[in-house]
Amino acid sequence: MDEWMLVIRLLAAGLMSGLIGLERTIRAKEAGVRTHFVVALGSALFMLISQYAFDGRFDASRVASQVVSGIGFIGGGVIIFQKNAIRGVTTAAGLWVAAAIGLACGAGMYIVAGATTFLTIVCLETMHFVTLRMIEKRIQLTLAADHPIDPLALTRALEQLRLRPESCSVTDGKAYLTLALRPKKLTATLQSIVDALPGSRVEELS
Repeated sequence: MDEWMLVIRLLAAGLMSGLIGLERTIRAKEAGVRTHFVVALGSALFMLISQYAFDGRFDASRVASQVVSGIGFIGGGVIIFQKNAIRGVTTAAGLWVAAAIGLACGAGMYIVAGATTFLTIVCLETMHFVTLRMIEKRIQLTLAADHPIDPLALTRALEQLRLRPESCSVTDGKAYLTLALRPKKLTATLQSIVDALPGSRVEELS
């Protein structure tokens, strides 16, 4: 096969997976355009080598299976456990899909690779929209103030704001709250709580 056609396969793999990486970059996730681009490029190259570098003396499917296994190490590197929450799983899955797109482009399956790219981006964007507007997220909040926070004043403030925390306590003058909020309303709700308790401020949020 003409080597320029092989280069086109490499470019297609990088560009398609780069679109997924762009979405991850926009969402400020752990792996972005460069990582997705390089993962897909490497996967496509492995596929091309297995198909054309050995005159058909080796089974190309063996290389594909090794790529699928090996990408798990990279995916595991972007998954972190922080503050009792696991982060990066979706990005790791995106890298796994990027490797698959690279293999598909390396095999010349452009339509399948393009459809996978499209469906992946649609899924990520749709779920981001749904999560932001419709799904509540558990927030752990620590409030501090220039003076010890009055538990009674805190209770009244929450009642006025019609907030029902899952847990609420005051220790050493600081308030510890666990709230279920929609991400879209997070900033406004925090500001309302601070305004309702003069002199208070958000010390920690997770």
